Parts: sequence; structure tokens; C-alpha cells
Amino acid sequence: MSRPLVAIVGRPNVGKSMLFNRLAGRRLSIVEDTPGVTRDRLYAECEWNGRKFDIVDTGGIEPSADSEILLFMREQAQIAIDAADVIVLVTEIGTGVTAADKTVADMLKRSGKPVVLVVNKLDSTGDVDPGFYEFYSLGLGDPIAVSAVHGHGTGDLLDECVAHFPPESEFEPDDDRIRVAVIGKPNVGKSSLINLILGEKRVIVSDMAGTTRDAVDTYFENKYGKYVFIDTAGIRRRSKVDDRIEKFSVMRAKLAIDRADVCLIMIDAREGVTEQDTKIAGLAHEAGKASVIVVNKWDLVEKDGKTMDKQRRDVLRDLSFMSYAPVLFISALTGQRTERIFELVNYVNDQSAMRITTGMLNDVLADAQARQQPPTDKGKRLKIYYMTQTGVRPPNFVIFCNSRELFHFSYQRYIENQIRAAFGLEGTPVRIVIRQKGDKE
Repeated sequence: MSRPLVAIVGRPNVGKSMLFNRLAGRRLSIVEDTPGVTRDRLYAECEWNGRKFDIVDTGGIEPSADSEILLFMREQAQIAIDAADVIVLVTEIGTGVTAADKTVADMLKRSGKPVVLVVNKLDSTGDVDPGFYEFYSLGLGDPIAVSAVHGHGTGDLLDECVAHFPPESEFEPDDDRIRVAVIGKPNVGKSSLINLILGEKRVIVSDMAGTTRDAVDTYFENKYGKYVFIDTAGIRRRSKVDDRIEKFSVMRAKLAIDRADVCLIMIDAREGVTEQDTKIAGLAHEAGKASVIVVNKWDLVEKDGKTMDKQRRDVLRDLSFMSYAPVLFISALTGQRTERIFELVNYVNDQSAMRITTGMLNDVLADAQARQQPPTDKGKRLKIYYMTQTGVRPPNFVIFCNSRELFHFSYQRYIENQIRAAFGLEGTPVRIVIRQKGDKE
């Protein structure tokens, strides 16, 4: 069983995301004064008085919403409520109790879940604003006065949440989960793929590019293992990032790559690899992440018996800097070959974490030098003394030699290719550091 889950809900613009960030201790959720900024569910891990749990931020609930996005937000909030162990209803002192607050409170009471009522934006200390007592009318027990901006009252809030948790013995750690970031341009099918995998509408799917703004964590377990899928906002060309919220989304996608173990780089089969796809793949490569190139919308491509092989060659040519990554052709719409994703994620994750003994590495190094002698310059020959592995994710190697200048890039690439030929390391970048005699650690 996973950790307890606390869902933060309420109508738009009452400070849910600010409170979420305060409790998480990091700026994970986009905070703007624009209602409706948080559309999907956003997760974070927390700890209070020795109890570890997850919190989830949701889009604001608009009970009478009629726009497509607002209806989606309400649906996402309902899914979070259904999955939560404790629900935190956030209201705010400035507006008092609204009709929307009453409707949401009634909905939460019907859920049968423990509900903790929070009155936010009580930023000053001392006497409580008289309007605070109005919130007793919601029938959810004693409200807790909180300032998400300054942190006042959050300890009382967390105490109340933890008091409603099931016994700790019912929960087990989930440290063996593989974190998978799903990255790509807007509208290539990232959210559709995650929804297909989960069998539920986990993230908003719309034809409107840029619908997913936050990086959204989804915990998932199947016969292949345990995973956290991170659906990221589509990364646009910099010239098109002209909106503050959009800039936050690009930053969030980059942060998602940083905390992932594996990246699924999604490409539209109809367009092939674009310049923007190359930049996105480059982010994963530079971050040293194991990667799988996922070519989506394969069902929409006219093909014959040679189409897949040709497009695979084209993809690897256009992404030549990460020719180590496997390429998978799928359709998130029909489910074609999507089950293979788990096998490849497990495989490249294992490859990225591979450790090779110094003895085996130096056997390969000796054989490589015998096949192709190290380069010379002005009568001086490169001498390679030995090689050792210094880290994983990605595999890091240090090669000791007599002259760093003589160790041309082309010979480094040759050595890397020999290592890959001997040990695989498919799906992961490789880092090689050259040290010469006399270098300090």
C-alpha cells in the first residue's frame, strides 16, 4: 500500500497552490493570481512528525462551470478526492463563505472522507478576523486559520491531517519506483499516453496546445514494476514562450527531466524529428538521463513494409547525438505497442545503473588499443594507463593518460563505442573524463 494521500481542494484563487508549495517546502506548483492556473493534479512528498505522506494540488472546483477546461478541472479534483485519505478544503477570509464554498463543502461531506477546513490569507498575527467564525456555517468542524504566504497555522493543519491517517503499519515504502518523465513538444500525445496507461483520465487531454501546464506525477504499478510517470508541459520554441505561466511550464519540464530516471521523448510520426524535438532530446541527453524515443501517432501514417525501418533510420540520423536510445513506434490512441514501453523503461533504467569492474574495463581498453592505436602528434604518442568507473546514472568513466591534448575527441568516441559494444549500455548516455599524469583530484 502506498503512503497516505492528502488532497488540497477548493474554488479557484483561494491560495491552494501557495499552500501546496508551503507544505512541500519547494516551489512545485505554479502560483499566479489568474484563476485556473493549476489545471491538473500535482503531487509532492511530505513528512511531518515522522509520518511520510503525499499531497496533491488540484485545479479549482467551479461547481457551475460550463467551459471545457473548467469542467476538466472539476473532474480532476473529483478523482483526487476519490483517491485521498484526507481532504483539505481551502477557503479565504477576504470573500467570506461563498455559494461555491457551500456547494464544494456539501460535495466533500458526501464523500465520507475526513475533511480539514482551512481559512487562508489570515496573514496578520494577533486577534482573529471576526469573519473567520462565519466558516463554521459550512458544517465541517473547527476551521484552521492559515497564512500560506507566511506559513502561520500550517503546523496545526498538518497535525490535524496526520491525526486522520490510517495506522502506519498499513503502509509500505515505495523507494523502488522508476521515475519516468514524458517530454516533447505540445500536442504530441503525452497526456493521451499517460491516460491510456492508467486507464483513467489522469491528465487533461485537449487538442489545444499547451493544455498541461504543470509537471504532473502519476504513481502506477503493474506486472512490470512500480513507476512514477511525470507528464510535462509541452516545451515550445523560446520565441513562442511569451507568457509568464508558459515560462514556468518550460522550467517545470526541465525540472521534471532532472528528477527523472528515464525520459520518454515523444515525437509526432507525421512530422518526424523537428528542430524543437532535437532541442528537447538534447535536454535529456545533457542531463545524463536514460531515454527511449517514442514515435507516436503511428496509426495516422501511410506505410508499407519498409516505412518503419526508414523512419527509424531518419530519427536516429536527426538525433545522431543519442543514437544509443531505442526507438519505439506507438499509437496512444489505439494502444498499439504501448505495453513495450514498460519493458524498454526497465531495460534502459538497468543499463543506466550498470556497474563494470575495473578489470573488465581495462581488458576492453587493451583490446581497443590493439585494434586501433592511440593517436600521435609531432612524434609524441598518446599513452593510456587505465580506466575505471566512477558513477552511474549515467555511467561515468575516468581514463588516465599521459596527455589530455593527445586524446582527440574521435578517439574518445571510439573508446566509448568499444565499451558499448562490450557491455551494451543501450538507452543511456556515457560520460568519459580524461585525466593526465599530474592532475589533482
